[in-house]
Amino acid sequence: MFPSQCPPEEWVTAYLGLGANVGDPQKSLTQALRELAKHPKIKITKASSLYRTAPVGLVDQPDFLNGVVQIETALPPDALMTTVLEIEKNLGRVRTIRWGPRVIDIDVLLYGMRQIETPLITAPHPRMHERAFVMTPLAEIAPHLIIPGDTKNAAQIASEISDEKSIKIVGTFLTPNSS
Repeated sequence: MFPSQCPPEEWVTAYLGLGANVGDPQKSLTQALRELAKHPKIKITKASSLYRTAPVGLVDQPDFLNGVVQIETALPPDALMTTVLEIEKNLGRVRTIRWGPRVIDIDVLLYGMRQIETPLITAPHPRMHERAFVMTPLAEIAPHLIIPGDTKNAAQIASEISDEKSIKIVGTFLTPNSS
């Protein structure tokens, strides 16, 4: 069921950040999008380019491929987070080292314009404003989006933290509708 088939108040625009640096990162990202698109209460509406980015935190690991997707969802925030955690698990994600290598990482960046704090999810994502690998692809697909709790839009925030040496466009997401 898609947004046009449901009352508008049931569907929310959300943004997800995806990243991977182990195995075949592009394949993992594509598979994650396919799994998201299979869910009857999730519709992928936009996808950023893929960016090769230097790791943050634990720097002695391979570069990441990162991107952001805009979705429409009828899932409540905790259910959306549970869904992305299940997709990560199904794709082989094992949580061992904080900020360490990973086959897939999916973060709920924004859930509508809501500020959410539950045991399972915090939105906006607490460190998204600091990370070019999140803000650059977000600004690509939603440059005028104002982040809840901020006065600047995504493009303004991205320009303030841009790091051209560690973030480069390397391709596009192969979305479920791509060949």
